[in-house]
Amino acid sequence: MTRKLNEVVVVDAVRTAFGRAGEKGIFWNTRAEDLCVPLLKALMERNPAVKPAMIEDSIWGVTNQVKEQGGTIGRMLPILAEWGWEIPGCSIDRMCASGLTAVGFSVSQIASGMADCLIAGGVEHMGHLPMGFMRDPHPRAEELLGGPSAFNMGMTAENIHDRFAKLTKDMADTYAKSCQDKTDQAITAGKLQDMIIPIEVELADGTQMMADKDQQPRPSTTMDGLAGLKTPFREAGGRVTAGNASGLNDGAAAVLLMSRSKADELGLQPKLRWVASAVAGVDPTVMGIAPVPATEKALSKAGLTMDDIDIIEINEAFAVQALYFLDQFGLKPDDPRVNKWGGAIAYGHPLAASGPRLVAFLCGLFKENPDARYGLSTMCVGRGQGYSMIWENVV
Repeated sequence: MTRKLNEVVVVDAVRTAFGRAGEKGIFWNTRAEDLCVPLLKALMERNPAVKPAMIEDSIWGVTNQVKEQGGTIGRMLPILAEWGWEIPGCSIDRMCASGLTAVGFSVSQIASGMADCLIAGGVEHMGHLPMGFMRDPHPRAEELLGGPSAFNMGMTAENIHDRFAKLTKDMADTYAKSCQDKTDQAITAGKLQDMIIPIEVELADGTQMMADKDQQPRPSTTMDGLAGLKTPFREAGGRVTAGNASGLNDGAAAVLLMSRSKADELGLQPKLRWVASAVAGVDPTVMGIAPVPATEKALSKAGLTMDDIDIIEINEAFAVQALYFLDQFGLKPDDPRVNKWGGAIAYGHPLAASGPRLVAFLCGLFKENPDARYGLSTMCVGRGQGYSMIWENVV
């Protein structure tokens, strides 16, 4: 039996503010689940034609699926939102791309006719559950992954600098400074207000506050300041610093997806239409290069070239990773299509939350740029993977 794919659209996308991991972070006394539940409720409040009973699955990306992030958090979230027991859910781990994979899996379900209305999201509380927490790698993992650097993402970024020497530390710092500047401009102009859902939290000292602003950005960043930072992943001759890499963060993001027919039935105006998705695997010791083959695959599936892409949202785990991507596609480091509102070097990278964050940014950027037609969301993934999705503007 042949079946035509359903058209898949994003109706809305929201996120929390992103906090710094640790006791100084705004979410130190907030559980991971309690970052997500307000997002589910906000999606219903912002789209009153949608009722919780319409949600056919709750698909969540989570990298460290232990303790508060274990127990199939995707199933628990609708229950914690008091939506009843009827909404199923699951959790997905593709490390940094767990949340973007949740979006991709949701697209597949809707496109194939298995569902009409889904919520996909990602959450990571790196303050409570640090990267690698309670992991037990196979005894042969280091050998087969290419060496110990495959387990340390900062070392994989140093390896990219080694292999592609023209991508210098000065270039990485210049890119990082530009990211901070663009982020500051976007925040000052209020461009993020629509996507961030405020959450009342208690800080480590017991103070109550409304978490409605990203904690990580450093608008006072200077090139001199970046030049003087330590290179923790390689003492002698290192190039990767805390200034040209993403931070350790807590946060969550969620996306409401539907078939186009369901959105039309409910009288909703979609923000994005899914065009193509692709995942790729590469040498894990240079995992940051993987968005290139993933994007090449996605472009091929869509019948497009990079010239057709009007807005590029790349998750900057490291500046050198973004620079490699741009270089391979013949783009300049300051290409105006790239991370117009800044990227993860400024906002932070709470692992599984970052992919849906890219989708939320595309929603806002398409609205701001109505003449833009196609957008790309792409990111590198630990252990040597890349994930890319291409979207069309329907605002």
